[in-house]
Amino acid sequence: MNETVIEAIEKQLDAINAKLDRLDEAIRGTPGNGTKPGILIRLDRLEQDARRQGKLIWLIVGAAVTGLTSAIVMWITG
Repeated sequence: MNETVIEAIEKQLDAINAKLDRLDEAIRGTPGNGTKPGILIRLDRLEQDARRQGKLIWLIVGAAVTGLTSAIVMWITG
């Protein structure tokens, strides 16, 4: 009876280890060749894209305000 309990526990531990390995791979990515990036890398890429997009929006808004201001000044000064 003790041996069957120990075997059952070992099977459960093996299943838990396999699940932990899958979670670790999902978070960190595939080790070695890096063909499958993990959640951390993908999140970092999304954050970088959001920062770039924010800068681009401010650039566009600044150009629009500058153009509109120039047009108003030219209209006033005639």
